[in-house]
Amino acid sequence: MAGRQKKTARGGEGAATSYIAPPVQRAVRLLRHIADGDPVTSMSETAKTLKINRTTLLRLLYTLESEGFVERRHEEAGYQVGLSLVALSARIVFSQDLIRVSVPIIAKLAEKVGMSAHLGVLDGIDVLYLLRRTPNAPLASNIRIGSRLPAHATTMGRVILAHMSTSEVDAIFRGKALPRFSAHTPTTMAELHIALKRARQDGIAWSDGFFEPGIGSAAVAVLDYAGAPGGAINVSGPLDSFRDKTYRKRIEEELFAAGSEISRRLGWLDPENERSEPVRLGVGKRAKRAAG
Repeated sequence: MAGRQKKTARGGEGAATSYIAPPVQRAVRLLRHIADGDPVTSMSETAKTLKINRTTLLRLLYTLESEGFVERRHEEAGYQVGLSLVALSARIVFSQDLIRVSVPIIAKLAEKVGMSAHLGVLDGIDVLYLLRRTPNAPLASNIRIGSRLPAHATTMGRVILAHMSTSEVDAIFRGKALPRFSAHTPTTMAELHIALKRARQDGIAWSDGFFEPGIGSAAVAVLDYAGAPGGAINVSGPLDSFRDKTYRKRIEEELFAAGSEISRRLGWLDPENERSEPVRLGVGKRAKRAAG
């Protein structure tokens, strides 16, 4: 009966069987099977265990291998979990830790500068917003959690990209258009690399109304335990505040301090900053080396 729901072993009440995609379900079961220790050295046995035919099993293995979710074992027959799946799992865990660690720091940042504060991660060519905190002030951000904005045109996107090598950035945007949002938006890879060089030198990305008229923004990167850009934080508010030199300096200092605290709580240690001073010495210096 259409719309009928039943209890499943993993989904519990509410798993609508009519919406389940059997090919995806079989692929997930195969991944779990390999992760649980079966290297699929016997196609017949694995097919029997998973209740699929050998042709389907072979196609699933080839597909998962092409995506890097499984890989052939080097010295033995069969398969093992691939690096792409491991990396994906690590990103999920990191994102969960990133949000948990960042919530009080982002809230404190928003109140200190009297502006909206956000946390985002790079997802393809976009920045995905994971966290938002707003002060009790006018012109508070209306960007919602889960929103996506173009990385090339926004401060969080540019500061994350600035921590990557030129070849990594080129690979991300290969074949992609760079839409214009203002006269300051980079619309070619050459223009984007110039903007990233500026952010790399300063360790911070600025926008004086470049993406949204009347709204200023600034962002710094958040580093993971390996020193890679796991995400970014920014503040946004009235453009006049960003044009005031004294207030701009305060925004910069508070952003670096917040970015430093989040990064250290995620396990990042700056070898050039053993005294754990504000992150200009850490994020900024690493960013300058990223293009190499």
